[in-house]
Amino acid sequence: MAEDNAPAPTGELRQKPIAAWDFSFVGIDGRPFPLAVYRGQALLIVNTASRCGFTPQYKGLEDLAEKYRQRGLVVLGVPSNDFGGQEPGNSDEIRQFCELTYQVRFPLTEKTKVAGKQAHPFYRWAARELGVLAKPRWNFHKYLVAPDGRLADWFSTITAPDSPRVIRAIETVLPD
Repeated sequence: MAEDNAPAPTGELRQKPIAAWDFSFVGIDGRPFPLAVYRGQALLIVNTASRCGFTPQYKGLEDLAEKYRQRGLVVLGVPSNDFGGQEPGNSDEIRQFCELTYQVRFPLTEKTKVAGKQAHPFYRWAARELGVLAKPRWNFHKYLVAPDGRLADWFSTITAPDSPRVIRAIETVLPD
């Protein structure tokens, strides 16, 4: 495989990530949150918002996380204020809302840009890997990462976490 060196935002050359494990977020607690700690597990990465018509999907996401945790699925919430300004809170407010309103126990990152030129590198990579149609267009867009770090599928906002399509895709990539 040929190496693709793309200019980093600072103008330096860097190796193009070849797996989700090459990315890191900042956790909602402010600590580094490298995706590499989940190598060998499946990840469902979802950009979230607390004041969206789709916010009740938090319940379905928590149910998925609980149902498949022992089989190797991790749900990761990525709060974002990119769509409709529907995530205006700070990290403490977001965490408290998620825990108290939806009993969310899956990990969350700090508020993150997921769209546009300033999007987090993971989201820019996912768009390059899966194409323009796979870019988030609203809150609760979902990316499924296989245990080997490749992007296995994506699901639009309107696709509920408990939809047969999501369940089938998750069960297909779960480690044996």
